[in-house]
Amino acid sequence: MGEPTPPGLGRRLAVELIGTFWLVFAGCGTAVLSARFDDVGVGLLGVALAFGLAVLTGAYAFGHISGGHFNPAVTVALWLGRRTPTADVLPYIVVQLAGALAAAAVVFAVAEGRSGYSLARDGLATNGYGTHSPGGYGLGAALLIEAVLTAMFALVILGATDRRAPRGMGPLAIGLTLTVIHLISIPVTNTSVNPARSTGPALIAGGAALTQLWLFWVAPLVGAVIAGIGYRYVTGGTGTVEAAEEAQDVDDRPL
Repeated sequence: MGEPTPPGLGRRLAVELIGTFWLVFAGCGTAVLSARFDDVGVGLLGVALAFGLAVLTGAYAFGHISGGHFNPAVTVALWLGRRTPTADVLPYIVVQLAGALAAAAVVFAVAEGRSGYSLARDGLATNGYGTHSPGGYGLGAALLIEAVLTAMFALVILGATDRRAPRGMGPLAIGLTLTVIHLISIPVTNTSVNPARSTGPALIAGGAALTQLWLFWVAPLVGAVIAGIGYRYVTGGTGTVEAAEEAQDVDDRPL
């Protein structure tokens, strides 16, 4: 039997869109629909678990096809780490944004089905700082925590998907890391570490979510650059663009 045909770009983009939709729908949907539900709301821990479990299940389901990025910052980090070819970067980011926007729209449509729901009052799990931070944290704190946590998230991804890492355990490590990240930073920024996750709800909610959106692109991308370049430096480089282009060796391994 011959080698299986690597998935084409169209298939990879389709599952990136679906996976990003699932991540944003599960995480933001839990925050909007379940977190503060009277008497049985899942709270901060439930939201953190929802994001972590969503990326874990999405990575197991789709990682072998697209790499399971579901996040522009992850795509940039993997590109800088020579795991993703340059030609894939922009298309991946475009479909990630589309998936996140679609998820935010569905969450909003469901939330509006509850009598008394108000987008202005109840929100859409948007990210923010200052008066729009859940804990009242300022711009500097928000920038710092988003950059640091994105860098750590990307480093875990790069390490867990390294060829030398235990096989099949990458999604578990990544999902647990995203859960911890949310436990740390929900009070600060409502946790982004993912520009697509921030952009989808912000486009629906508008207002301060849009005016503050720049931070949730800048900080995660700074973290991605630090992680992508830093991981290559400390490991001496474990993957090449050529290898990614040849096999989409996302077995290299799926997130």
